[in-house]
Amino acid sequence: MKRFAALAAALIAATTLTLQTAEAGGRHHRKHIDNRLKVVSVASGAAATVGYFAINDWRWKWGNNVIPGQWGAIAGTTLGCAAVSTMVGTVVVNRPLTQREGHVMIGSCVIPIIGGYLVNAAYNAHPEWEGEPVRVKHVRKRK
Repeated sequence: MKRFAALAAALIAATTLTLQTAEAGGRHHRKHIDNRLKVVSVASGAAATVGYFAINDWRWKWGNNVIPGQWGAIAGTTLGCAAVSTMVGTVVVNRPLTQREGHVMIGSCVIPIIGGYLVNAAYNAHPEWEGEPVRVKHVRKRK
């Protein structure tokens, strides 16, 4: 019962991170991440978690002598998540990702749930980090 209560508390705490904060000072010009990229980030994080457990034959605990294997699985799934989420995000939004978007997605893979929020807050605090947006020239199709 204690595990269930701890799990419920963790899920409630994680859910509150998805809520927006109120800003009484008027409209601030902060850049936000596209909602489609948030979905891609969550899906790729879930896929990395599934991959991690698949490596361990769907067990929660690792054996006694597989510490390098456990850390290797963590590193491999994290790097895979970071690579795949940015590629899928580019396909979903049908444009090159901005530097902020790519870093937020990678941050979500490195520190699940709060990593992307921390990276986005860092970009909001330091707008000079983000360079000029990439302009993509669209070519008209001939009929």
